[in-house]
Amino acid sequence: MIRRLAFLFLVAVIGTGCGSKKKIAAKRKSSTTQTIVQSKPSEGSNTAHDSDYLLPVDTGKFVKFPIASVEEYIETFAEIAQFEMKAYGIPASITLAQGILESGAGRSNLVQRTNNHFGIKCHTGWNGDFDYHDDDEKGECFRKYNHPMYSFRDHSEFLSSRARYAFLFDLASDDYHGWAKGLSKAGYATDKRYPQKLISFIEQYKLDRYDAHILSKGTVVQKVPKEFDFTTHTVQKGDTLYSLSRRYYVSVEELMKLNKMKDTGLSIGQELIVKTIKSK
Repeated sequence: MIRRLAFLFLVAVIGTGCGSKKKIAAKRKSSTTQTIVQSKPSEGSNTAHDSDYLLPVDTGKFVKFPIASVEEYIETFAEIAQFEMKAYGIPASITLAQGILESGAGRSNLVQRTNNHFGIKCHTGWNGDFDYHDDDEKGECFRKYNHPMYSFRDHSEFLSSRARYAFLFDLASDDYHGWAKGLSKAGYATDKRYPQKLISFIEQYKLDRYDAHILSKGTVVQKVPKEFDFTTHTVQKGDTLYSLSRRYYVSVEELMKLNKMKDTGLSIGQELIVKTIKSK
């Protein structure tokens, strides 16, 4: 499958797509192309994020894969999801189910324009290319990648580097039920049925077989302990617990617990304790 992806990377330089339930509001391309290419690990390297496959070199050209069905999506990206599971510990079944759901199995308008298979928004600190897309709000900023494989790697790094998802990595590597519910709890999506939709895809297409395949090989993913700093945030007009949870990468539930809150109401000038990943 990686050979197929490599071949497609060389020949499938295709323009952007069309048609979707969600409308693209505007677009601006950054002056430089974000390259998310991991160099090959040095010999003997054994860090938690080492991978035994190489991402394609970013040529600066936008490449997309034409996908006709959910089955073809799974066939195309299952091996990548398994490699990411080996490197980061995220169940391949969860990665594939999220990709199917968030990207419309690779056929959504957002994916056609951005190769963003996981609906990851720009967030503070994103320096790569981007596009505007109507989602929870009109004209939101979404990350853009020149190749689908960069989106899969960024998804792994996004989940493994955000404090609000840290508890997920304490779950068993094949506990897709726990991961699906945990992603929703941490605020990955606003859809209340998000866990059920992920689990439905996993069970309908037997995506957990990819988890079992990795675990059968005795692959052990090193879980990297995360250290946190605590700071304060002064509530501004328009702040909500949800928006603050997105900014500071901590769940609404944890924000309420940290601040001993009994309800979600906020007042301007109120100081809240927030948690962020400690700078290295």
